[in-house]
Amino acid sequence: MKSLSRYVILIITLPSITLADGIAIDKVYHPYVQPLEREVEWRMTSADGEQTHRFGLGKAVSDSLFAEAYLIAEQNKHNDLKAKAYELELKWQLSEQGEFDVDWGLITELEYEYHQDNVELASGLILEKAWGRWVGTANLWLIYEHSPINAEFETALALQTRYRYKHYLEPAIEFYAGQDTRGLGPVLMGDLKFGPGKKLHWEAGIIFGLETDSPDNTWRFSTEYEF
Repeated sequence: MKSLSRYVILIITLPSITLADGIAIDKVYHPYVQPLEREVEWRMTSADGEQTHRFGLGKAVSDSLFAEAYLIAEQNKHNDLKAKAYELELKWQLSEQGEFDVDWGLITELEYEYHQDNVELASGLILEKAWGRWVGTANLWLIYEHSPINAEFETALALQTRYRYKHYLEPAIEFYAGQDTRGLGPVLMGDLKFGPGKKLHWEAGIIFGLETDSPDNTWRFSTEYEF
């Protein structure tokens, strides 16, 4: 109980540390890597009539390292869909599941927005803790953004608490904090299994803005086919 209490206190105090800056609502990452896993991913966020799509291909490079490449596209209010950026993502599983009181991971992303010649380098620390059917996850981000006219550091935070009801249905609550975003809302997710090592993971949710600078609501959807 003492270790769980320390974890809860950490999660409660994180927003006060990281609310100053950040990135938009997107996804909560988990620290685990499955050996030999391959993945095809699509995810989308929609706010204020505009959508961001990510199309990814990923593969486990080792028992603890997963690499994924993305094409990022935006769809505006006129339904024009245009590619805007490329991204390379690496995720390390730093501890075995259950080895410590909290499971640890590290993620690094390099994004290049070619229309505006912008580069973004982001690194995130992933923490996850399970107690009974409940699972708490935290992503703490440090981001460096560089453009031809400006360069700056930002931070961001994503929190998720989910209930493992069934493998195909897990309700969750997510909180995001970034430079222009404070959001909280419900998410549903689950796994549809098709055979040994094959499954479709899906997520759908709505995040409500908590401040005037945040979108009133942001829809987010994702699917990952793992094989």
